Amino acid sequence: QVQLVESGGGSVQAGGSLRLSCAASGRTFSGYVMGWFRQAPGKEREFVGGINWSGGSTNYADSVKGRFTISRDNAKNTVYLQMNSLKPEDTAVYYCAAGRPGLITIGTSGWDYWGQGTQVTVSS
Repeated sequence: QVQLVESGGGSVQAGGSLRLSCAASGRTFSGYVMGWFRQAPGKEREFVGGINWSGGSTNYADSVKGRFTISRDNAKNTVYLQMNSLKPEDTAVYYCAAGRPGLITIGTSGWDYWGQGTQVTVSS
């Protein structure tokens, strides 16, 4: 079975850093795009950024550009979201997702697999 498991969430002060991990299992994700999404209470799930598993090219939402960095370790089948200069508005449940390049969107549709989410709380 295919699984995406997020970890690394927690509580951090504004201006701090946190790194989330997404451990993928059950299949190879070569040729897939790995995405990070987040959802705050009362808000829709929003796209944070994505990375091409094989090539490593990335794309980010404007709200996190310059602060967040997505990377991957192919040998460990793990994708990371490095979050720097965190702000209270970054508080949300963060989700890892995987999808095929021709089908995914920056919305939530078209993504084949989703993790369970990990809570990130940024205090002022």
